[in-house]
Amino acid sequence: MKKIPISQVDVLFSSGIYPIEFLFYYKDAFDTRTLRAALRNLSSAFWPMFGEYKDGMIFKDRYREENFYDEEAMGAELDVPEIEDKGMDANSRFRLPDLKKLFFLKAIRPKKGLILIPKLNHMAGDGYSYFYFLSLLATIARPTKVPFKSFLTAFSSRPHHRRTALKDFAFSGLELKPAPQNERLTAESVDILRKDVKSIIRDVAASDHFQISANDVLAAKAVKKLVGRQTSVWGDEVGVTIPIDVRQHVKEYGQRFIGNGIMLHTIKLRRHDIENSEIKEIAVQIRKSMPVVTTESYLFYLTELEETISQRITDKLRPFDPEHGCLVTNLSKLPSDKLDFGSGPPEIVSPLTAEKNSTGILAKKENYVLRFAY
Repeated sequence: MKKIPISQVDVLFSSGIYPIEFLFYYKDAFDTRTLRAALRNLSSAFWPMFGEYKDGMIFKDRYREENFYDEEAMGAELDVPEIEDKGMDANSRFRLPDLKKLFFLKAIRPKKGLILIPKLNHMAGDGYSYFYFLSLLATIARPTKVPFKSFLTAFSSRPHHRRTALKDFAFSGLELKPAPQNERLTAESVDILRKDVKSIIRDVAASDHFQISANDVLAAKAVKKLVGRQTSVWGDEVGVTIPIDVRQHVKEYGQRFIGNGIMLHTIKLRRHDIENSEIKEIAVQIRKSMPVVTTESYLFYLTELEETISQRITDKLRPFDPEHGCLVTNLSKLPSDKLDFGSGPPEIVSPLTAEKNSTGILAKKENYVLRFAY
């Protein structure tokens, strides 16, 4: 039976925490028969997403549509303004139950349009993997007059799954349990103009002769907002965790790697500094803390993570600590505009799951939107 070991980073998500789940709304419906055919077509190349996890290994499983796809009618129109304005609170009714497999896709037919809800176990892949798969799924599902398009597209975009390509690793015998979530989270969205972000970048370059990125500015805005909304719950230090995609820096992975090709970088900031500093000052601190990603530095990161796993320090085997810090994930460059199944790209792209004290950075036309959960 075909199988692969999970990686050191995969272990952080082996309890099933932080599934990647979005709602995509298409104002014009399309024929889902081509979607279902494309799903079956790609299940072989992306077999770990359609596999079974057990004791440190992902095993290949035979594709059965009922295990990975469902479709139902809604009987009413989707309230688009409510979904866009209220975010996760309004969308909670669309969340899928806990996954039996590592991936599931549900299609819902309101009276107008179509809703797609793909859900991926984070151990099977990160945000890049999620959107890579969905964009390829859309490409293959779109009607075309070009012969053999599906075959050629699938072949040219064929992924690889060498999760331990950089360092051999075996994981077993340690069951991580997700932390209980008894409290109801508050969801909030804030639109950020791209021109305002560029203005801060130019200001820092002119005054400090220092180069920061849009991600630094957006992360600073997210941290300041989260701390400002809950001043009393933080201690003197706030840990800010930012996932870094390593694919373009580590050739052993590359752009076709499907899995968790990320480094979780955490910077400790003083709460007093966050409350009293300008956005540009926080952004500079974040930029100065960012590591240089190379094959050697990522190998060192994996080695340290493996040491923590071997010592079974389970309280440190979480992507971040929501009681003492926050998570800022930038998904603004992921290709939601390529998720065209034949009727155009989705009108709404909205996350359905989030952890306490986390922020997702999404693109909204030419600007950004920060999605908070606290």
